[in-house]
Amino acid sequence: MRTRFQQQMEDLREKLLRMGGLAELAVDRACQAYTERDLTRCRLVLENESLINAAEREIDEMAFDILATQQPAAVDLRFILAVTKINADLERVGDQAVNIAERVMDLVGLPAVELPVDIPRMATAVSAMVRRALESFVEGKAELAQAVLEMDHVVDRMRDESFIVLVRKMNEEPQVTQQALDALLVSRNLERVADHATNISEDVIFWVLGADVRHHAQAASAAQRTERREQ
Repeated sequence: MRTRFQQQMEDLREKLLRMGGLAELAVDRACQAYTERDLTRCRLVLENESLINAAEREIDEMAFDILATQQPAAVDLRFILAVTKINADLERVGDQAVNIAERVMDLVGLPAVELPVDIPRMATAVSAMVRRALESFVEGKAELAQAVLEMDHVVDRMRDESFIVLVRKMNEEPQVTQQALDALLVSRNLERVADHATNISEDVIFWVLGADVRHHAQAASAAQRTERREQ
């Protein structure tokens, strides 16, 4: 027989996974909308934002109720704390998807132009980070989470490259400034999604191993940026 506490923990886990699915779907739809200039997908992203927000509130309330009534310890306490932090990051992933959808809606109203940036490639990398971060939570495997951390610098580099080529494009062809600016903002939103996937992975590592790797990840990222500047 499952205890009430075990059932509450399982329910909390299932609710977070459902929210993760909503956030992942929002990002995929927003990226597809950019690739295909699809207003229908943009509207779906905007309409589903309320579902993500409602899920965030429900998960927080459930987590706080368990903390108040069950007084969990050790790994169970770490799990609940990780859930509350992952919950917040998933809500922000949804916000970034909305931002991308809004930029696509602006782009659709402008003449289509060729831009020297591979947003679909960046979107594929970011979506993989979100998916793997959620897989690391589902399976409770720190090694999967660590793999996500190692992908973050790749997306950062894509963002940096996008900035350089798009600013050059705006300088050379001022008539496409708005399209290039929208693409630049999409690139920035995707990089923020990758940051949230990184946060989720760090929280999984904290839950599974009891290790706080946030500052180690920041130090590694700073070292990589310094190395790129020196090259």
